[in-house]
Amino acid sequence: MAKLLIVDDQRNMRTTLAMMLRGAAFEVDEAENGEAGCERGATGAYDVILTDLRMGSKDGIDVLRAVKESQPTTEVIVMTAYGTIESAVEAMRFGAFDYIQKPFTEQELLVKVGKALDNRRLAGEVALLATEFKDRYKFENIVGRSRSIREVLGRIVRIAPTDAIVLITGESGTGKELVAKAIHANSKRADRMFVPINCAAITDTLLESELFGHAKGAFTGAINARKGLFEEADGGTFFFDEIAETSLTFQAKLLRAIQENEVRRVGENRPIQVNVRIIAATNQDLLTAIAEKRFRQDLYYRLNVARFQLPALRERHEDLPDLLSYFLDKYNRKMGTKTRLDEGVLEALSTYDFPGNIRELEHMIEQAVALVQDGIITRDDVMPQPEEPARGSRPPGHTLSEIVDGAERQAIETALRESDGSREKAADLLRISATTLWRKMTRLGITY
Repeated sequence: MAKLLIVDDQRNMRTTLAMMLRGAAFEVDEAENGEAGCERGATGAYDVILTDLRMGSKDGIDVLRAVKESQPTTEVIVMTAYGTIESAVEAMRFGAFDYIQKPFTEQELLVKVGKALDNRRLAGEVALLATEFKDRYKFENIVGRSRSIREVLGRIVRIAPTDAIVLITGESGTGKELVAKAIHANSKRADRMFVPINCAAITDTLLESELFGHAKGAFTGAINARKGLFEEADGGTFFFDEIAETSLTFQAKLLRAIQENEVRRVGENRPIQVNVRIIAATNQDLLTAIAEKRFRQDLYYRLNVARFQLPALRERHEDLPDLLSYFLDKYNRKMGTKTRLDEGVLEALSTYDFPGNIRELEHMIEQAVALVQDGIITRDDVMPQPEEPARGSRPPGHTLSEIVDGAERQAIETALRESDGSREKAADLLRISATTLWRKMTRLGITY
């Protein structure tokens, strides 16, 4: 039986909620104010805590912080009255699972609690299996407990033992090569070679020679015959990073190699049989590339057997504490330091969109650990600093960031009007997550 705690300084409200939840077979305790809520919530005795936002000397944010500091897997739902939505959105940034606006129905309450319990259960399973997963599945470098990362890990476990071709898509810096390595490490080819190649870093001519090899005298400088990387990787896994950067001519040759399981060295006609699993990755939209005649449709269908779409870091901010801890520990050990994070760092980074994703976050922490003087990393050490305007620059209100903010504000306000103020519908119209919408509204000062 799930155990819940209700924190509210209004006795009638506590009693009503307790009756609803006990009627749904939950075990329920009550806390009459924020102080009691902080004390009881920190014990770890509860699966879900429902706390009113506005209370006395200690409010719902104080309860949330106290709970998350000592019991990060306990889910907190904030109850808010009309007119305090901004504060509820702020609570989401501090780790609240969700908020519910008064007055609400019993069905609405039970749905919210049910989702919170599902999330708590999944997080608990990942926590219990974390050590086993890392040892058994070699997931040491894939950090996070968000739903999107749990789904990626689950797919790796299911897909890896097969020989299915894998296509990994996602923005730069989201960890595509880490996923490719984890797939290889959990496959039956794990004891053979994993061969990565960055297609964007090599010209077409060299790429063909590198992959397929060449015969002696095939071109100027080919003094001896040479095996290609495909042959070297025989029995293992070949990882094509930035596959969309290749030419249509090369794509045709690669398609044949994949379909026939054979290669021909440059300058030779004799085919050579190879047994290689293919994993490809790109940060581009391949369907757009196909429409623009930059990528072969037949190669796309051949690669798109098992698809992984990696989330951007801005879509999984709940993983920031784990990622920060991981990178801080990594670079403290590497540099022999004992640097720690100031309290405001996580809050500051939670409002940042990370255009460079996890790679950018890692660089931030590495640089801060290397340069910080007193052993404490502050928000100023990690947050990107605005550049000084150049002499003769355009007047205020015409910088790129201001133009982007203005466009975002107009798009969000339009979407909210068209959806009658529903944030969920507005997020769907804008094709972003509800969490991303709340964060942008908070940053831009949009109230609706």
